[in-house]
Amino acid sequence: MKTKPVGPIPSGYEAINGELAIGGRTASDLVAAAGRTPLFVYSKMHLDQRVEDLRAALPERIGLNYAVKANPHPDVIAHMAPLVDGFDIASSGELAMVQRAGIDAERVSFAGPGKRDDELEAAISAGATLNCESEGEADRSLAIGRKVGKPPRVAIRVNPDFELKGSGMKMGGGAKPFGVDAERVPALARKLIAEGAEWRGLHIFTGSQALSADAIIEAQTNVLELADKLSNEIGEAVPKLNMGGGFGIPYFPGDEPLDLAAVGNALKAHVASLPASLTHSDLCVELGRYLVGEAGVYLCRVIDRKVSHGVTYLVTDGGLHHQLAASGNFGTVVRRNYPVAIATQFESEAEDVVNVVGCLCTPLDRLADAAMLPRAEVGDLVAVFCAGAYGATASPADFLGHGPAAQTLV
Repeated sequence: MKTKPVGPIPSGYEAINGELAIGGRTASDLVAAAGRTPLFVYSKMHLDQRVEDLRAALPERIGLNYAVKANPHPDVIAHMAPLVDGFDIASSGELAMVQRAGIDAERVSFAGPGKRDDELEAAISAGATLNCESEGEADRSLAIGRKVGKPPRVAIRVNPDFELKGSGMKMGGGAKPFGVDAERVPALARKLIAEGAEWRGLHIFTGSQALSADAIIEAQTNVLELADKLSNEIGEAVPKLNMGGGFGIPYFPGDEPLDLAAVGNALKAHVASLPASLTHSDLCVELGRYLVGEAGVYLCRVIDRKVSHGVTYLVTDGGLHHQLAASGNFGTVVRRNYPVAIATQFESEAEDVVNVVGCLCTPLDRLADAAMLPRAEVGDLVAVFCAGAYGATASPADFLGHGPAAQTLV
């Protein structure tokens, strides 16, 4: 069987006695402490290092916002609280999560094209900023603000005429459910200000999961130019500009890490020559996957080793119900292998061509195809890397009734 390469294992993972270690503890020890597999393990060291690298590369002027949707585990949110400047949420459920972590709602902005009235009321009452997605949402926000006796804090999410080239998921440019088309933003902003809303500026998010520094630099340049243009047309300075994110991480064979230094240097040049409309603005980037993706490892156990028509299958107790993206069923057109390893044979020589599959009764449940890995037997642990973002909560955990995975931060 022709082999298919696996994706690149993120840096910072080590071995203890030949076994994968996370946070100084072996995979076996972590599983024993959790009492079961499958298990998501999130590394504090990786979270801290990623924030440190961003702070070093980006201008001091640029704030960091954490997009909670990437990983809303309570321990991850609490760990990120002192490391970042703000939090971006996409539901009242996520608002409740950050509030339970003791995070002041004034550090929170709320985006999403389908905010219900009860969600708008919760956000307005708490003092979070609404990233308004339409004229209709603006009207509802103003009405709810009058009802609760509190002016809404409102920014406008802009649907720009440009997009983030090479983005895995395009969130701007052309017809989109996200944001207000750029040419309609000035009139809406003037209306919000005139009717007593607290004007909080602009949110311009063009896409996600880009590995090209040039593409991100071009998008950020366009964002700053558009923000200046809109500010002048509105007739008000921009109190805050959320420039979006788009920073990608390597998942697949051949992927190269984003050149963060190049992005940072370009932003430093922009910050040194900001237009008057942005001179006093709070500027931030909104990152989710880039902050937490490489900090997560999904561990599952081999429960059967079988051969069918000459093909070896490692059947695990994990699968797409926890790792939809790794299975290739989360927007991937051509399925490629994530970074996968045999955690309990982490330093052993790769000698076995195997398909790693999950426990679900569907041919879609695949974690690795034709991967060359160390020989694994029943009881060995499989590690799927880049599992810190869009894993546990972006996968159908209730599918076929196997239930959710355990999660831990170490």
